[in-house]
Amino acid sequence: MDEIDHKLIALLRQNARESIATLAARLKVSRGTVTNRLTKMEEEGIIVGYTIKLRPDVKPEQIKAWTSIAVDGNRTREVIANLMGEPGVATLVDTNGRWDLLAELRAENLQDLAKVLERIRLLKGIANTETSIHLETYRLS
Repeated sequence: MDEIDHKLIALLRQNARESIATLAARLKVSRGTVTNRLTKMEEEGIIVGYTIKLRPDVKPEQIKAWTSIAVDGNRTREVIANLMGEPGVATLVDTNGRWDLLAELRAENLQDLAKVLERIRLLKGIANTETSIHLETYRLS
């Protein structure tokens, strides 16, 4: 996957019902390019379907985790662009301190979570990660 593929996935994450023409215009490529890339990603199993967004509390059985990410040098924008195209990333936060970014991850099971983490760790510009699985939430109010 290249930068266009990641941007395409990011756009589809915002609105999976967006038309091919609109996606092509936003990416500044032809409609054929968008169609071919979508077909290729579907055939390779990168895109396994198109869905709707639910409130986080609607799917309580889903595994949630947080990954703290240290970025190599001045590659934060590149890493953010790539992470925005990662289907397992639910939220991405720019932080300060020891870690540069914090990603909330969601997966159906531990095997899926392991695949998401592997894809993240293979991204260029990521120096180090640390992941914690969400076990329980306690409400103070």
